[in-house]
Amino acid sequence: MSLTDRADELWESERRLTAIGRTSLSVPARQAIVDQQIRPNSSVLDYGCGRGGDVRALREVTSNVEGWDPHYLPDGNRRLSDVVLLTYVLNVIEDPDERCRTLLRAWELTKETLVVATRLVWEKSKLKGTGFRDGVLTSRRTFQHLFSAGELRSYVEDATGVRCVSAAPGIVYAFKRDEARLSYLARRIAPSAIWLTSDDAASAIASVVDYTERRGRVPRVEEMPTQMAELLAHLNTAELQRIVRVSADPEKVAEGAKRSTLTTLLFLGVELFNGRGPFGCLPLFVQLDVRAFFSSYKEACMRSDRLLLKLRDDAYVRGAMNGAKVGKITPTALYVHRRAIDHMPVVLRLYEHCASLAAGRPQEWTLAKLRHQGRGVSWLDYPEFDTDPHPRLRSSYMVDLTTLKTSHMSYEPSQNRPLLHRKHEFLHPADPDVPKYRRLTDSELRAGLYANPHLIGTEQGWEAELVRCGRQLRGHRLIKRN
Repeated sequence: MSLTDRADELWESERRLTAIGRTSLSVPARQAIVDQQIRPNSSVLDYGCGRGGDVRALREVTSNVEGWDPHYLPDGNRRLSDVVLLTYVLNVIEDPDERCRTLLRAWELTKETLVVATRLVWEKSKLKGTGFRDGVLTSRRTFQHLFSAGELRSYVEDATGVRCVSAAPGIVYAFKRDEARLSYLARRIAPSAIWLTSDDAASAIASVVDYTERRGRVPRVEEMPTQMAELLAHLNTAELQRIVRVSADPEKVAEGAKRSTLTTLLFLGVELFNGRGPFGCLPLFVQLDVRAFFSSYKEACMRSDRLLLKLRDDAYVRGAMNGAKVGKITPTALYVHRRAIDHMPVVLRLYEHCASLAAGRPQEWTLAKLRHQGRGVSWLDYPEFDTDPHPRLRSSYMVDLTTLKTSHMSYEPSQNRPLLHRKHEFLHPADPDVPKYRRLTDSELRAGLYANPHLIGTEQGWEAELVRCGRQLRGHRLIKRN
């Protein structure tokens, strides 16, 4: 037996060492619940469940959960299920052919959504071992193939033959039906309508009026909550529309129509980026928006296609950034807080969404950085943005839309982390925290703290300037240093 054969034999028997004992849901399982892929009535199979932590935790969400693992649960029920979890399995399989067979077997057992998660290349520094084949043979005699975010998405697409979506870095969804994929995209871009509580016919009509003002069109009965539709059952469609038109504010309706038109264009642009389906596959509310705000589906698609093409135009993108009423623009990029992201021009929202679908938007982020020199989006995490007057950068995750390559940087080990100034510039002007942040900036300017901008971008440089100017911070107030 060769040395390679002996190593393969050891790997086959030691994969169990990669299984983690969990006391709470894994990140991919939690993401699937947040994204409404796993619902209370879903059947779920955790294929390669390891010690079964996710299986036990998911039974708090839905009782119909099964797990299978070749070592820990070989007698588990590998049955056809609505959702199949294939989490942190592919990366421990050293044989590329077996890796692909495992993915295809999980896909065969999927009725609706396959959730695939793997470890990513930026975790290489955490592994101790030597390179072998397309991965690392670790010091614990296990194997790890680390994927890039773009590689994982392409790998699952090539194997399953369907368009996939990156839900987060290292987490990919593959959908059996195009309708399910488009519904997921619609929820990411245009969250479900919020209806006012209705206890009687009068409050139900008020709720419909509110929806009409926000959406720009009267809702159809099939869009309404069941209870509301029952309260309005005594009115035919024409009567309801007449009452709503009389009661609704025309200016609010016009503003709602404009907002819905842009949201529809955004959705169709993202849909084209991710693979456009037929009109009948679109979620109902998108179909109704298309009929209400465009002459035809063809016209809506043509307009969204032009919008997507504008992402290639440097001058147009730079103009949109300069004209945006939110965010801080620098010589290379626009920085926008997540609370203000939906206030960006629609072409910039499309820019950010395309990057998130290509390689996943991280769960924890504070600012989005959109480059206007080249095409790339970074999500920056400042966890204490609201409480720290000059929050420190914890991590950044970048997607290059030209190459779909990703990179991740953690600043937690650093003793001299980057920090933020002028926090109000990253927010929408109407944000309630803007006045407080602006007052702090003004007082720092008067104190001369921004006289040396090349020094203040890091913790140590900023502290040195505070000492030089005889100042210190107490919350969001600048006071004289004792």
